Amino acid sequence: MPAIPALRRTLAVLAVLPLLALAAACGYGSQAVENTEHAIPGAAKVDGLDAVRIGYFGNLTHATALVGRHEGIFQKELGGTTAKYAAFNAGPSEIEALNSGSIDIGWIGPSPAINGYVKANGKNLRIISGSASGGVKLVVNPERITSLKDVEGKRIATPQLGNTQDVAFLNWAAEQGWQVDAQSGEGDVSVVRSDNKVTPDLYRSGSVDGAWVPEPTASKLVAEGGKVLLDEADLWPDKKFVITNVIVSRSFLEEHPKAVEAVLRGSVEANKWINANPDEAKAAANAQLAADTGKALPAEVIDRAWPSIRFTDDPLAATLDAQARHAVKAGLLERPDLSGIYDLTPLNRVLRAEGAPEADDAGLGVK
Repeated sequence: MPAIPALRRTLAVLAVLPLLALAAACGYGSQAVENTEHAIPGAAKVDGLDAVRIGYFGNLTHATALVGRHEGIFQKELGGTTAKYAAFNAGPSEIEALNSGSIDIGWIGPSPAINGYVKANGKNLRIISGSASGGVKLVVNPERITSLKDVEGKRIATPQLGNTQDVAFLNWAAEQGWQVDAQSGEGDVSVVRSDNKVTPDLYRSGSVDGAWVPEPTASKLVAEGGKVLLDEADLWPDKKFVITNVIVSRSFLEEHPKAVEAVLRGSVEANKWINANPDEAKAAANAQLAADTGKALPAEVIDRAWPSIRFTDDPLAATLDAQARHAVKAGLLERPDLSGIYDLTPLNRVLRAEGAPEADDAGLGVK
């Protein structure tokens, strides 16, 4: 993809560097940071829009967005429409930003997407693409836990009550026959809800015995002496499960379909480039993390984390439905009606144009 590095150099000259707090999009104690690229001079605006506002997390499981931004791929597709970005660290705050109109499109995990959809009775968002699979591990202190059965009675961190990894761990614990109160986290295993940024400190201090977390947090714990006891991919058919979706405001999708399709072209192009150029993509993702947070990941962390994540446009919709059932079983969610949560029409237009197989919504698409 020879045009992308040249475009990146152009954008690097034009980019607005200061980070601005996006107060309107913050909630649940979380912060979002906004950054803006500049539209390509002389290029036409998509759908007549001045800007499209894109959200994502500073996780490697969101590397499609990290790489697409860093390499200027989204801005290339948006042309004269400016790509604006907001980096979040929690799903509820990104959903809040989408609901308030502070962002239009976002990369997000399945649980917050499901929760956001259910709470708004399906009126606020649609899942329009997959992005990544895998990249979640149970990492433990090998001095305290040497086998899966040793997890009983221990303190295990998850990122947030009801988040994707929290639901996965509660479901796995239930399958071991252990009783855990989902709300309090107390029971045969103690679940400690902890921000991913804080979890390595808790592990280092001995406050937790392990954690069920996404990358790069899992590999940060390994760098602290932790041992990977279980890779969540091993629990799923074909070792595939959705960890990151692309969502869009329903109103934005209806009013600006060409802009949505442009971002999806960028997403598909980013994943294609990531899979064809893994080393360059890993470096690009790390560079964007450094730009967002002021600190790049150490080589020992990113080199361990990167291979466990699969980047795919397939939303793996059947696994999202399974994750919803897991949340219901844990008592965190009443059985939801997810029919209509997907609209893969624009993605499939992009995939057809690429000569790629169309994505399936597992019967949960708009009719």
